[in-house]
Amino acid sequence: MGSGWRGILGFDYGILPGPRPSSREAHERVAGPPTSLAPSSPPPSPTPLPSASSASPTSYPHHTFLFFSSVLYYVSSVNYCISADHWLATLLTALQPAPDYVRELIRKTRSLTSRPFGAAIVLPFPYEENLRVVLEEKLAVLQVYWGEFPREWVQEAHRAGVKVLHQVGSLEEATKAKEAGVDGIIVQGREGGGHVIGQEGLIPLLPRVVDLISDSGIPVIAAGGIVDGRGYVAALGFGAQGVCLGTRFLATEESYAHPIYKEKVIEMSRTDYTNVFGRARWSYAPQRVLETPFYSGCKNLPDQETEENQPIIGHSIIHGVHKDIHRFAGIAPNPTATGDIGSMVMYAGQSVGLITEIIPAGEVVRRLVAEAKDVIRERLSDFH
Repeated sequence: MGSGWRGILGFDYGILPGPRPSSREAHERVAGPPTSLAPSSPPPSPTPLPSASSASPTSYPHHTFLFFSSVLYYVSSVNYCISADHWLATLLTALQPAPDYVRELIRKTRSLTSRPFGAAIVLPFPYEENLRVVLEEKLAVLQVYWGEFPREWVQEAHRAGVKVLHQVGSLEEATKAKEAGVDGIIVQGREGGGHVIGQEGLIPLLPRVVDLISDSGIPVIAAGGIVDGRGYVAALGFGAQGVCLGTRFLATEESYAHPIYKEKVIEMSRTDYTNVFGRARWSYAPQRVLETPFYSGCKNLPDQETEENQPIIGHSIIHGVHKDIHRFAGIAPNPTATGDIGSMVMYAGQSVGLITEIIPAGEVVRRLVAEAKDVIRERLSDFH
């Protein structure tokens, strides 16, 4: 690693800042998207990022440059993920206690890669048994969402050598995460797709969280509505040390989203913030979804209606378990889904209109970095 690089969160790869100002070293190591594989699929061969010899000199701003990618939608992670060169994968654990399954998932993933990877846990659901497996298996990163993660668990994770990233949607949540001693905070704006915990947009919330934790050394990662290099640079300008993308990686070749879902992501440009889907299972969790024809005709669903009193419209396999999908269930379609796919929920962030093609996940990373460099060089080079 050249003198222009410094590791973040203790990693030499996977999570890295970019060159310091005036460094000629290129983005040879950039943390990228998780790659989802079916169990029978061979690991993909990673396409290397541009080498230092092929990159042109670029001047960077005087703050840490980080790209961090996370699986925000379980349709992208229900199968085995690997972290290849330059990439850090995050597995989403089961939403019900399934320690044996989680351990099998981790070990299958470990058999596919020697690189570090992590796991994500959704806190409103019973998680202790699954969490203990994550810590026993000593994964690199634990990402937690939607709730408090007390200092005791953070300390236990640290004793196991696991870094903790907490995703928050408000200043109050960020305060609690800071007090708990987490290693990084992901700030999610209301623009984000899927289940959205906060009510504030990313632009007003992000700098407040940055100011709040400025004395702690905890890195801040921005999430919500970021799909390209322009959003990347904007987040850095507001004080983030990295960005977290979800919707953009749905429309990739490696994504475990259903093909119809992927096509809708690149065809549609409108989303809505709603609570129509999954009310019975997670009643207080609003979500941002694509305004599909089905959703547009049902967006005013009466409050007393839930998926429990709706007909079955399809079937799917989630975490190895066959599931009936009721109308208005919060289950997005993965490739195993059958039935009325168009009537299933399709989560997406507000910037979906900027996504126009399905490309390899590695290409998403390369374009994002190249666009960010162009913005900095063409728009910000005079501000020295």
